[in-house]
Amino acid sequence: MGGTRAEKEAYFVKLKELINRYPSVFIVNVDNVGSNQMHQIRVSLRGKGVVLMGKNTMVRRAVRTMLSEFPQYERILPHVKGNIGFVFTGSDLKEVRELIVANKVAAPARAGALAPKDVYVPAGNTGMEPGKTSFFQALGIPTKIARGTIEIVSDIQVVFAGTRVGSSEATLLNMLNISPFTYGMTVVQIYDSGNVFEPSVLDIEEKDLLDRFFSGIKTIASISLAIKYPTLASITHSLVNSYKNLLAVGLATEYSFEGVEKIKEYLANPEAFAVAAAPEASSAPAAAAAVEETKEEEKAEESDEDMGFGLFD
Repeated sequence: MGGTRAEKEAYFVKLKELINRYPSVFIVNVDNVGSNQMHQIRVSLRGKGVVLMGKNTMVRRAVRTMLSEFPQYERILPHVKGNIGFVFTGSDLKEVRELIVANKVAAPARAGALAPKDVYVPAGNTGMEPGKTSFFQALGIPTKIARGTIEIVSDIQVVFAGTRVGSSEATLLNMLNISPFTYGMTVVQIYDSGNVFEPSVLDIEEKDLLDRFFSGIKTIASISLAIKYPTLASITHSLVNSYKNLLAVGLATEYSFEGVEKIKEYLANPEAFAVAAAPEASSAPAAAAAVEETKEEEKAEESDEDMGFGLFD
């Protein structure tokens, strides 16, 4: 009893130390993760994060004792259920998530296990003797006899994602040496600086956030302009539109101001502006040639001054 109490106290101290040290926590599911695989995951996370396991009742009790000091951690309590663990980290969340989910091992189908994905038996020769044809018929798998062995005619789905694997399906997959599933840690929720969110949030790119932000600004600006209610998003458009209206009034009347003078001059004599623009365009290559010629002269002068000798010759 004393040993158990000491272990709990040590766990509470460890948990508090990690909470103090790291701002982010991955809540991970560890179903079907063996001890060797767990060790490999810990090694891959070395320097990036720390894995902490514990019974859910003890975890809840430990977190509740710390709520007076860390009230924001109450948000993770609803997710402390099932076969879960924690990965504490202060590194880049995307990078750490990749390390967590990267370690997977192939596993055979077990009767009664929950299938994480659809499983298909591929068409082709099974190498089995014709006496086992009835087994395939019972599962509704089309077969034929080819060169004295059973051949599956077409691909067929035998297990559906989210359902329990039947004993017949598990036996068939094992007979065909098919290990359809992979097991490893999966991220359930992420706690970061007081917020808890789905791991899919990490898949949102910065470009997506900026696109949505700009889309929202455009929407606000459009609504503001339509109802003639000025906002920070629409004020620039309102000023530009007002200036355009002033230019239109100045062009349509005798009223004049500095901004409209040049436009009136252009409309009155567009050929003059075309002639003025042409020399500017043609003078650019000449100016570049002059610069190159100056550089060549400077190089020649430098070589003459040296007279073929370096400073330390």
